[in-house]
Amino acid sequence: MKRNISKHHAPEAIEAYYQRYLAEAMKSPSSPVLLEIANEVDLSPALLARLVVERFLQEREGAAFSKQMLNNMLREPSLIPDLLLAHHVAQCTINDCCYGPLVDCIKHAIGQEHEVLLRDKLQEKNLSFLDENQLRAKGYDKTPDIILEVPIAVEGHVVHWIESKASFGDDHSHRTYLNEQFWSYWNRFGPGLVIYWYGFIAELDCQRDRGILLKDCFPSDIITLGPKTSQS
Repeated sequence: MKRNISKHHAPEAIEAYYQRYLAEAMKSPSSPVLLEIANEVDLSPALLARLVVERFLQEREGAAFSKQMLNNMLREPSLIPDLLLAHHVAQCTINDCCYGPLVDCIKHAIGQEHEVLLRDKLQEKNLSFLDENQLRAKGYDKTPDIILEVPIAVEGHVVHWIESKASFGDDHSHRTYLNEQFWSYWNRFGPGLVIYWYGFIAELDCQRDRGILLKDCFPSDIITLGPKTSQS
């Protein structure tokens, strides 16, 4: 899908989807029109809903609508002025297991659970640390989930920070994280550890000598590079 997604965003494709939706919704308003179109063209229902709502807003609001307005309507379809479109968008959101605001909420909740698990593991080891919220309160804008106040060594590698990822580390996502997050953390805080709780492609763990270590669980062979202190 990632390779073919661009064709669905072509202006002529969006217009074709929109006009087809209008025609079929008028002919059969009680049918799950958007969902059926998404399945037929092999596109995520939530992504198709986004394209159609964006086109709807262009027609209704012109250049006046904002991305925030679009996102709000996708998160809460009842905000869409067209009640029939709102109903069809809600159907797409509920029936999409990979994308959309409902899936985002589930992913966020799972991510939060694993961040709590990481903090619990650190506290069990009596390791002093600052979490993301504490770091932002200190004025940091882009931070890992954990900064260790006293660095540790894992498998012979020094670790100053830990990032929790409640996902599988595939090539595409890991490359994106490297460019948008991990190297930034490395530049600011030094070498660190990324935990992909659902595993990762083994070949991706190739940056250890440069300062980024990958694990699929909390490490058991930790060496503290300084006195242990309890978190206050």
